Amino acid sequence: MDEAIRAEVVEVTGHGGDRIQAYFAAPLESGSRPGMVVIHHMPGLDRQTKETVRRFAAQGYFAISPNLYWREAPGADPDDAAAAARARGGVPDERLVGDVAGAADFLRGRPSASGKVGVIGYCSGGRQAVLAACHLPLQAAVDCYGAFVVGEPPEGFPIAIRNLKDQLPDLVCPLLGLFGEEDQHPSPAETKELDALLSSHGKEHEFTTYPGAGHAFFAVDRPSYRPEAAVDGWGRIFAFLGRTLEG
Repeated sequence: MDEAIRAEVVEVTGHGGDRIQAYFAAPLESGSRPGMVVIHHMPGLDRQTKETVRRFAAQGYFAISPNLYWREAPGADPDDAAAAARARGGVPDERLVGDVAGAADFLRGRPSASGKVGVIGYCSGGRQAVLAACHLPLQAAVDCYGAFVVGEPPEGFPIAIRNLKDQLPDLVCPLLGLFGEEDQHPSPAETKELDALLSSHGKEHEFTTYPGAGHAFFAVDRPSYRPEAAVDGWGRIFAFLGRTLEG
């Protein structure tokens, strides 16, 4: 673990050449470092997401989370930015891929970067992590209870998205999936379907579903937090990244 890190707001070049803000953290000690792009959940680039970015830096990674709502609400608080993005139907998939590509390029451009980059996302970001890994040259992807990778959003869902079934054959890297048995989106039936689809396409993946856990079990400041599942999940994440990004 790296005891000293630096965290700051930076700008990256996202989809269409747009300059967007991002939250970046890095260990201060020199050495070759892989990178992690952290895709924030639907509530936006909030305190929890920034803590996650710093956690990866403390574990020895260059880490960054692009503000996916920057265009809709530059400088706004996360709740207001999320509301503005939802009012416009959410983040278009094409734009998401471009923004993650820009964040990954930023990480690869750091002095002593190893060139290997992974992506992780929570909730809506879990789906977007899979999406990014179907289109970008990444070395690892982590989906934490991402809804609608398979399955369809219910009527009246606040953002316009579709599932990724037709894109799964293009997954370029190993995928780790962490899910809750009591979750509805994704439900256990949907994660089993995703498991079967990835197997049919010959894609390397490993899934864990936690009993007694629902959606957002990593979120320490929510009633949904499940310490045993979260602790085990973090262990699996860093073991997985150790094999895919550090090996």
